[in-house]
Amino acid sequence: MVRTLMGGLAAGLAMFVIGFVFWGTPLSGLAISKANDAQSAALQLAMAQNLTPGGTGTYLIPTPDTAQGTVAYGQGPIATIHFNVHGFAAEDLSMLPTGLAIALAAGVLMAFGLAAVGGASFAARARLVILFSLGITVWTLLAEPVFNNYGWAYWVYWFVTQTIGLVVAGLIIARWFLPAAAAAAVVEGPAARAD
Repeated sequence: MVRTLMGGLAAGLAMFVIGFVFWGTPLSGLAISKANDAQSAALQLAMAQNLTPGGTGTYLIPTPDTAQGTVAYGQGPIATIHFNVHGFAAEDLSMLPTGLAIALAAGVLMAFGLAAVGGASFAARARLVILFSLGITVWTLLAEPVFNNYGWAYWVYWFVTQTIGLVVAGLIIARWFLPAAAAAAVVEGPAARAD
């Protein structure tokens, strides 16, 4: 159990570092479309005037809940806006402790999930890690632009970064943090027949 917990923490730390590399550096510019200063100011003013009363949240613009909204949605343009009424420093790091805690918790959950596989070999665990990581990210990330009519660049970038993070974390657990019995079976291989 201690070995599994340590593996989960190591995996979570790896996911956190990989996430920082892809999202906390200029690499993240590959995923984000940019508006110029004048466009940004106009959009920020429009959001402040129109979304602030509703508070922080995710807004579908226009909302197709009315006849007028349905027509407007069909004509476009459309947007899904993740809106926050507060401002933050451009290089705000206040989310890092909470983000690290979430990454560590996710790593521990992955470790206990892989420990449940029992005495499977590293190759079998690696196959599980890769296929489950791909299955989860294909559905949760690549389906978003399909069902919500989004552009693809952000979601493909997020898919790639999340898949890499999950696979690396899972392989760390599968390779170095196997339960002792499973590790011995992998090193020794199948027992030779006595007869």
